[in-house]
Amino acid sequence: MQVQNRPHLLHLNSISLLQFKNYLQSDFQFRQRIVGISGKNGIGKTNLLDAIYYCCFTKSYFTKSDAQNVSDGKQGFRLEGNFHLNNTPQAVTCVLRETGKKELALNQELYVKFSDHIGKFPCIMIAPDDVQIITGGSEERRQFLDTLLSQIDHDYLLQLIHYNKVLLQRNALLKSFAESRRVDENLLQVLNEQLARPGAVLFEKRRVFLQEFIVLVRKFYQQISGENYPVHLEYISQLHSSSFKELFDSFHEKDLALQRTGGGVHRDDIAISLGNASFKAIASQGQRKSMLFALKLSAFEVLKNRNGFSPILLLDDIFEKLDETRMDNLLNWVCRENNGQIFITDTHPERIHQHLGNFNSVQFIVLS
Repeated sequence: MQVQNRPHLLHLNSISLLQFKNYLQSDFQFRQRIVGISGKNGIGKTNLLDAIYYCCFTKSYFTKSDAQNVSDGKQGFRLEGNFHLNNTPQAVTCVLRETGKKELALNQELYVKFSDHIGKFPCIMIAPDDVQIITGGSEERRQFLDTLLSQIDHDYLLQLIHYNKVLLQRNALLKSFAESRRVDENLLQVLNEQLARPGAVLFEKRRVFLQEFIVLVRKFYQQISGENYPVHLEYISQLHSSSFKELFDSFHEKDLALQRTGGGVHRDDIAISLGNASFKAIASQGQRKSMLFALKLSAFEVLKNRNGFSPILLLDDIFEKLDETRMDNLLNWVCRENNGQIFITDTHPERIHQHLGNFNSVQFIVLS
């Protein structure tokens, strides 16, 4: 992966939160590259990171419904993140109105399509429940892949949006067939063609990207874990051996019976193995954490190489998740070998000081 040597730097200078989760009204200034945030459980450490993530992605990392991000008893919220990108001030404003309408603006210019914002302020979040990417089903790994590719390839994001829209329409049509007990093959064929076009693009983009990405993940896994076990990752897709037309034909009767689409890139996966066995079946807790960080830091590296500057890195409650050796390997890489802005949360102020005290450009924030 070739580094594009452009002198861009991304830094979040400040953020203001109004009625966002447990923050009725708060402002934070970030003066340093490394920001350590400590405080008791439930005080709002994760919510602060989520507000930063929201300004980058126009949505929460943890909740699907915007209404769940509003402070109890309130209506609507407002976030404003003040960034510097290549030494140019950039103000991102996210507003959820009392009516439920959402607005997003960059330097006071409203977006018509929120998708146009994705990738402008690249960001990587690592949170405790992310281990589901390793231990969970294929949906978690697809979502991880989609989030990464959407930040570096705008066409990928548009094709993904279109594919998911048509997929919903096709599933609704299959359900209507079951309810009416009659099948309109011509209408189904139209949706098949509409689904196949973006699906073929997504498959090819994933296939090409993962060839290099998988090599990067293996390198990071060995670096973080300190192990030399044979770790393998493989892109799994029905499209490797069948065309969309062949998939639609082979799943036709099953789709009608189950009222959902069985063939397509929405069933893709990344298989991870340790030796000849499934990684999630035999890996230790430490190995699972190492693989999670390997995936996330590989995503970080991809974004840095493609953009020419490091993305913002959000690390939520990681100190209790890794042993000392793995933690030292991780922090040395993210804090010393990279120049991007990093936000790290922990429940213990003394522990966060201990781990970050040896690095330059550190700011400590204690929430109370």
